[in-house]
Amino acid sequence: MPAHLPRATLIGLSAILLWSTTVGLMRSVSEAFGATGGAALIYTTTAILLCLTRGLPDFRQMPTRYLWGGGLLFVGYEICLALAIGLAQDRAQSLELGMINYLWPCLTVVFAIPINQQRFRVWLWPGLLLSLAGIVWVLQSRGGSSLSQLGHNLLSNPLAYGLAFIAAFAWGLYNNVTRRYANGKSGVNLFFVVTALALWFKFALTEQVSSLHFSLIPALEVLFMGVSTAVAYSAWNHGIQHGNLTLLATASYFTPVLSALLASLWLGLTPSLTFWQGVLMITLGSLICWLATRRL
Repeated sequence: MPAHLPRATLIGLSAILLWSTTVGLMRSVSEAFGATGGAALIYTTTAILLCLTRGLPDFRQMPTRYLWGGGLLFVGYEICLALAIGLAQDRAQSLELGMINYLWPCLTVVFAIPINQQRFRVWLWPGLLLSLAGIVWVLQSRGGSSLSQLGHNLLSNPLAYGLAFIAAFAWGLYNNVTRRYANGKSGVNLFFVVTALALWFKFALTEQVSSLHFSLIPALEVLFMGVSTAVAYSAWNHGIQHGNLTLLATASYFTPVLSALLASLWLGLTPSLTFWQGVLMITLGSLICWLATRRL
């Protein structure tokens, strides 16, 4: 094993830790600046940092299907996730919405079957069902375990829940479109710029600049999210190129647990046992889906 491998693996693992802060911090920022304004500030900061450190890619050299298809899915994912968390009725609901997002590992595997002709073992489907059951468990964690209560929770904020599910599907598709059509190119920096511009356009149409009230703590949260997102993408890229890919892939499937834990601590929440059971079901379901395709 090369001497640099453990260090590269640790760098890759740091990306998982940074990404796990997203739900809690994004909710906190949205409370200060609004759902759209907060997301626009976060992605603008990230875009600026990425462009300063890595520059803009030459979009003329990127495959057309990846540029347009992948770009649309990337921008759609980031906007849907940010707005879903920002539009949550309270902090507890934002935590639920963040967990819906973590359906994407299972969906990535499922979409790989028709898009990338991924072979799989039969236990892929139980893994998918376990993750879906985990989402149901999470959504029933407040107010009882009946199906009527589940429906009530969804109907209480259909836009936010709908955006969270769309985000999960969009990222699952993006991963497969990138794998099939990117040809080794990356348009992430460009996609972040487009995401920020799209959010500011929505902000200009629906809100007023005077609604942005800056104070020290929320501004520092925006700066941290911008820096952490930019660093996380670079760290993950370094880790998967030079580190232990199997370890990093396995660790990434535990992101829902870490994300829920960090968000709970940051937002001052105490989720129920049912919620944590649902998070573990999502995580185990994702791992089963991954193992059902590994080395095939």
